[in-house]
Amino acid sequence: MPDNAASSVQIRGFAPLLGIDPRVLILGSMPSVASLDRQEYYGKPQNAFWSIMGELFGAGPELEYGERVDKLTAAGIAVWDVLAACVRPGSLDSAIVAGSEEINDFVTLLAQFPQVGHIFFNGRKAEQLFRRVVLPQVQVVRPGLHFISLPSTSPAMAALSRAEKMQRWRAVRDALCGNLAKYPATRAARGAQ
Repeated sequence: MPDNAASSVQIRGFAPLLGIDPRVLILGSMPSVASLDRQEYYGKPQNAFWSIMGELFGAGPELEYGERVDKLTAAGIAVWDVLAACVRPGSLDSAIVAGSEEINDFVTLLAQFPQVGHIFFNGRKAEQLFRRVVLPQVQVVRPGLHFISLPSTSPAMAALSRAEKMQRWRAVRDALCGNLAKYPATRAARGAQ
């Protein structure tokens, strides 16, 4: 019985990491159990997010969490999740209970930060949820946004090596430099046209 009770508990995500001038928004689905326990985005040590951010922006896991956040947001990167809350036993996206999802308020966020021009999805689930629920609302407020799907930095996504993930995640730095011509549009972006 305790397992059933625990699996029906709603979990809540975090406030966005924004800084003062976000130009790129990276979206996950919902923080893992380890992240929720530590109260840190991508708090599971095996998750490659902070090592990739370290290589790209000097916001690596060797720094204290607050320092990493400061470096990332100073570079113009915001981090959030598509979900504000859900029921999910464990940490896997596939365990999110359908119909339990509460979506974050992207219309307000994007209206407050019109300089955000690119949204990157950290994994397929984030993109699927965004495309299904958020995209129709966002198209009205911000029709010119660019969307790029990236491989999940989660250790559960083992189909790509860390080096292969790193190569694809360079698109975030390229977006900040205005050099995205070599990246194909995702389904979300094509749906927005």
